[in-house]
Amino acid sequence: MGSLPKEITCTLDLNAPALVVRGERVPTITKDGGLLEFMESIILKRQELDEPFYVLDLGVVISLYHQLISNLPMVHPYYAVKCNPEPAILETLAALGSNFDCASPSEIQAVLALSVSPDRIIYANACKPVSHIKYAASVGVNLTTFDSIQELDKIRKWHPKCELLIRIKSPVDGGARYPLDSKFGANPEEVAHLLGAAQASGLAVIGVAFHIGSEATNLDAFHAAIAEAKTVFETAARLGMTKMRVLDIGGGFACNPGFHEAASIIKDAIQTYFPNETAAGHLSVISEPGRFLADTAFTLATKVIGKRVRDELREYWINDGKYGSFGWLSSEEVIAKCGAHILASASHSNNRTYRSTVFGPTCAAVDKVFTGHQLPELEVSDWLVFSDMGAYTTACGTNFNGFNTAAIPTYVVRSDPTS
Repeated sequence: MGSLPKEITCTLDLNAPALVVRGERVPTITKDGGLLEFMESIILKRQELDEPFYVLDLGVVISLYHQLISNLPMVHPYYAVKCNPEPAILETLAALGSNFDCASPSEIQAVLALSVSPDRIIYANACKPVSHIKYAASVGVNLTTFDSIQELDKIRKWHPKCELLIRIKSPVDGGARYPLDSKFGANPEEVAHLLGAAQASGLAVIGVAFHIGSEATNLDAFHAAIAEAKTVFETAARLGMTKMRVLDIGGGFACNPGFHEAASIIKDAIQTYFPNETAAGHLSVISEPGRFLADTAFTLATKVIGKRVRDELREYWINDGKYGSFGWLSSEEVIAKCGAHILASASHSNNRTYRSTVFGPTCAAVDKVFTGHQLPELEVSDWLVFSDMGAYTTACGTNFNGFNTAAIPTYVVRSDPTS
């Protein structure tokens, strides 16, 4: 990985008057109300529709990608496929120039199926089965991460030409909702031993990777982790290793208080600790955004399939639940995503609301999407709409009770930026 790949073989033309994704023309919608109108049109055209469905707005994806590269022009994104492997978002990001962070053969296959070159993939899983390492070698994916001697042994035996990034722990807690350092990353006292073992095995460690965690709140963790990465670069130099040239800053951009603050901290840290390398063009900085690019681009429509009235309490069943798209979401998060959007509904004659509980479709009692939220009176065959449902939703769903999350269809639109 001497330089970032320039060739993009994906055929999606983002400058065409109308986008064509997976062989189908993508409808254009207005930003103001166009999404709900489109969803209602789907429901009205398919009156028998009893399954949930997603709508993916590629206009949002394109806008967020440009925001990412304009605020971090020195950082090349590798989209985290695990967040949402929907083919339409993969195809769009490939055409935009994104590379890909894959963690399994299945994810690698999904990217390669778009005619994306394997040198645009990082196999960013620090612990891989031997068969998966062999697969990566067979298809030419030649960049991966490691954080243990045992992983080095597997790579030495089965993919010795693979270039490596040593995964380190962030020295500062990112305050992430989903921290990763309890599972991944070498401790500071382990780094020199791991680098020496790689060197003795004839393996090329070309850089450092870290991840401060998903939905981080302490963005100073980026600064501290980049500083720690610099010490690893220096350790490698003292060991006489070939000069490192890749810094992988992971993800965590969908953060609180916000992406722009994170971008500012990242740029400052790169300039502080790698000024000569960046000025000379000797450092490739990459990132692994997932939630940032996918979450707000997807909207989920769910149908009310059942109802029960108990005094002032309203209980509803919808056709997706905790074993499907809502598995990783708390009740409070789902309520925030639900808003007040009701589609294809009978006329609600007043503005009265009721304390409501919403269940998923399975037979499990814990399949409760949310409770205690005020909703207007709903009827069977009404539809509840949930926004910002693109991150770790269908990707984490199950097939429990035969409700197959992976089979939920996704309709693709593009919001008109001029509307």
